[in-house]
Amino acid sequence: MEPNHPTRVRGPRKVSAAEKAQAKQVSLTRIGRLFAAHRDRLAVVVLIIVVSSVLSMASPFLLREVIDRALPARDTRLLVWLVLGMVAVAAITSALGVVQTWLSTKVGQLVMHRLRTDVFTHLQRQSIGFFTRTRTGEVQSRITNDIGGMETVVTNTATSIASNLTTAVATAVAMTALSWRLSLVSLVVLPPAIYLTRKVASMRREITAQRQRELADLNVTIEEGLSISGVRLSKTMGAGGALIDRFTASSERLIDLELRSELAGRWRMASMSIIFAAIPAIIYLSAGLPMTAGSLSIGTLVAFTALQAGLFRPLMGLLGVGVALTSSLALFARIFEYLDLPVEVAEPEHPVALHDVRGHLRFEDVTFTYPGSGSAAVAGVSLDVPAGTSLALVGETGSGKSTIASLIARLHDPTAGRITIDGVDLRDLRLTDLAAIVGVVNQETYLLHTTVRENLRYAKPDATDAELEAAARAARIHDLIASLPDGYDTVVGSRGHRFSGGEQQRIAIARTLLRDPRILVLDEATSALDNETERAVQRAFDDLARGRTTITIAHRLSTVRDADQIAVIDHGRVVERGTHTALLSAAGTYATLAA
Repeated sequence: MEPNHPTRVRGPRKVSAAEKAQAKQVSLTRIGRLFAAHRDRLAVVVLIIVVSSVLSMASPFLLREVIDRALPARDTRLLVWLVLGMVAVAAITSALGVVQTWLSTKVGQLVMHRLRTDVFTHLQRQSIGFFTRTRTGEVQSRITNDIGGMETVVTNTATSIASNLTTAVATAVAMTALSWRLSLVSLVVLPPAIYLTRKVASMRREITAQRQRELADLNVTIEEGLSISGVRLSKTMGAGGALIDRFTASSERLIDLELRSELAGRWRMASMSIIFAAIPAIIYLSAGLPMTAGSLSIGTLVAFTALQAGLFRPLMGLLGVGVALTSSLALFARIFEYLDLPVEVAEPEHPVALHDVRGHLRFEDVTFTYPGSGSAAVAGVSLDVPAGTSLALVGETGSGKSTIASLIARLHDPTAGRITIDGVDLRDLRLTDLAAIVGVVNQETYLLHTTVRENLRYAKPDATDAELEAAARAARIHDLIASLPDGYDTVVGSRGHRFSGGEQQRIAIARTLLRDPRILVLDEATSALDNETERAVQRAFDDLARGRTTITIAHRLSTVRDADQIAVIDHGRVVERGTHTALLSAAGTYATLAA
């Protein structure tokens, strides 16, 4: 297949203006919609939080009664009841906390699951063009690093806001009930705390975006440098040292970004902690001043101080949640960017069902241009392949043969014109229906890192062992598989490297034949086979081609000389068409290729 991949840019990736703009446009409303399906669970969580917060407020009042009444009066009975009340409050709030944690974690994990599956599903719908434009490892980084980085925020944010807000409000009410004057002293720190928190959140958001982009770059290096193909390339090209340097540089940049992320605003927040710690001292000072001396009991002062300490914790928690949420907007932006990608090859709105498929294939003035390309890869191609006949596409490398094959499988949609099967435009067929009709064997074989059996069943999950064996026999690979110690349960290895190139290709052929497609597209399907094996597989193809429509792409013209018609492709156009004999007699481009 002709490569159409854009040149990759090495080293740290520059951040586009579009990426920066999109990171700013992520709305909290859209994030909130992720939790819409879990309203009932969240309502229960909020109820538990409110009950826990209200109950916890009883402890300082019980403490005041212990200090002001039970201990001075040596009332043992009252003391016991007050202590039991304090223990009961702690036990009930702890039990409620366990239930709250279970429910909130469950909601968070369900939201994470939905995000992961939504992104994976949406990317599955993207065209081949998207994956040729996207760096290797970038997609995996978004699904793993970015969504993984959002886990704490998604799992804990809603409950943290509810818990800290409820606790702060309840504590403030309790403090006011004890002493409204001291309450005013305690709350003077709020304006500077909010201001500093917003500054810190802005800093961390930018650093988070940079860190995730650097993690994606690291993933790219790992994918390209440690895959079986990448390792083979680096060893044969002597590029191991350069890859190590590239990985090391990326990892070093991550160190700096992680440090900046952790330390961003720490001095500001440390200053706030010092102020918060000084507040109790100010309260004690206020209580001892001549104008206030004697107006507060010791129990009230102790209870108020306990409440005040309890107030700053949820306040700092709320501010911390704000920082985490703002920082995570960069992660949400990267995920939503993928979810908002338009689907280039979409399912039809009103699909047409094909019954009793014959396999009559037609190209009607088809033109296709790759995005960003200045010239058409396929230009004005018209072909008519009656059901059950064979068409061979020949031409120089890069002439557009494989692009035509990809259009038949609807890996791309034509820029102009249309392709039909039995008179129905491919764009009107469900993608699953089209995949069942058109079987493709490429020159680039891809096998999964699992057993031979599971690789074959990838095409037909419910296939019986007898069907697997029949397909393998047809592809002339059964005897080899059966001779292995584990037979069909042999693990093929990463990308199939347990087998030779020709063996991989025959397994891929068997996998396609297992689906019994009406239209068979063979894109250099025998290119990795030796002459003897190629002849054997070609005989199998000849048998299987009976009753099927077959499109064959080959450089070796000996494999296509018996095709019903041969089309010569040059610069995306059909320059000659006819049988082998007729084209040789015409002494044109085909005759030159055959010479």
